[in-house]
Amino acid sequence: MRSICVFCGSSPGNRPEYLDLARETGRLIAERQLTLVYGGGKVGLMGALADAALAAGGRVIGIIPQMLLDREVGHPGLTELRVVSSLSERKFVMGVLSDAFLSLPGGIGTLDELFEAWSWFQLGLHKKPSGLLNFQGYYDQLVQFLDLAVSEGFQRPRHRAALLVGTEIESLLDQLMAASKDAPAT
Repeated sequence: MRSICVFCGSSPGNRPEYLDLARETGRLIAERQLTLVYGGGKVGLMGALADAALAAGGRVIGIIPQMLLDREVGHPGLTELRVVSSLSERKFVMGVLSDAFLSLPGGIGTLDELFEAWSWFQLGLHKKPSGLLNFQGYYDQLVQFLDLAVSEGFQRPRHRAALLVGTEIESLLDQLMAASKDAPAT
């Protein structure tokens, strides 16, 4: 694995632990010499993630739609900032540039990105692993729902198992790296 796409909130959340998590994630990605691919913002968890990766000497590629750049939320200090025309194009480009996907706490945008990348896997469009960091129980109810979808016959167990869920960032990164090595080229 050479690069990882991280989906996370453009808001900092209501607890300082979320920002601490984003900073730790950015630092760990840089220390593992992985390129961070993310949404290109300078605000919220996204900005903290990118700033920490850059401070640790990492390479950071942001993908941002023009409409968000026009709102002055683009990060000016990245290794590379690619401007695209739409949110759909943003997700596509992030997917092309990444070897794995990781979702930290976030809102509807984070969930949209997580589910699209995961559904691409389910449809066979790529074999890149996805991870969900269930930090301090943030995603407990989502994980319960995903398991319910399996028990109710709306999700195949092998597709559900393809979404790696962890509570600690270091071990989840380890799992993603291992899964990336096992994934056939697409």
